[in-house]
Amino acid sequence: MIDLHSHLLPAVDDGARTVEQAVTTLRQMAANGITEVCLTPHLLASRADGGIPARHDAAFETLRAAAPKKPLLHRGAEVMLDRPLGSEAAANPGVRLGGSHYILVEFPRMVAGATVSHALADVVSLGLLPVLAHPERYTSCSVPAVERWRRVGAFMQVDATTLLSPRGRGERARQLIATGLADILAADNHGDTRMLGAGRRLIEEHGGEEQAELLTRLNPAAILSDQPMRVVEPLELRPSLLDRLRRLLSADQ
Repeated sequence: MIDLHSHLLPAVDDGARTVEQAVTTLRQMAANGITEVCLTPHLLASRADGGIPARHDAAFETLRAAAPKKPLLHRGAEVMLDRPLGSEAAANPGVRLGGSHYILVEFPRMVAGATVSHALADVVSLGLLPVLAHPERYTSCSVPAVERWRRVGAFMQVDATTLLSPRGRGERARQLIATGLADILAADNHGDTRMLGAGRRLIEEHGGEEQAELLTRLNPAAILSDQPMRVVEPLELRPSLLDRLRRLLSADQ
């Protein structure tokens, strides 16, 4: 599996605080089947024209020196679109996922759907392919809204562990899987126990082996190789409360 959303650069954002914490998490990822991971620290669009912060570069070199051989590390950023992305930032491969033309973007949780549509269209106009981080987190998320976001050229990254949540975000995340509107899963790990395998297992248990493979390996690999992603067919997920509790108790540590 390939995880394209993580906050494991030590002490640069709200993710891993130390190299030791990041290394421990990377080892847990490898043990749970993660072969590649993209490090995506938070970056404001309003500051992205200045390039990747020097402290991010320094943190990456320190982590790389201590990290295990697996998973393979890639770099990127989770860009908060607090203003339109500048052309200088868009031309910098360091802000994109593995240097590809795909870029991971996010918004504040309370954001209007039209604002998201316009901002994503602006990113596309710069020649980039926006991957919207955790769309289920936004209050404006709905099937019609996500359909509009995809029509402007965006792709959807659903948080894997959110699929196990019983209400709210979890319901929205499962609805995106059920309607075929998700393109990849990722863990959004912050140096904690959130793992991509939790969401993959849920999908496989509902007969979605093909969808799981696309969401967790083939489409993320396409992003890293700057290739088109494949369409993920709809799959309805209806975990019972008992099933949810069982999976949480057996979740990756």
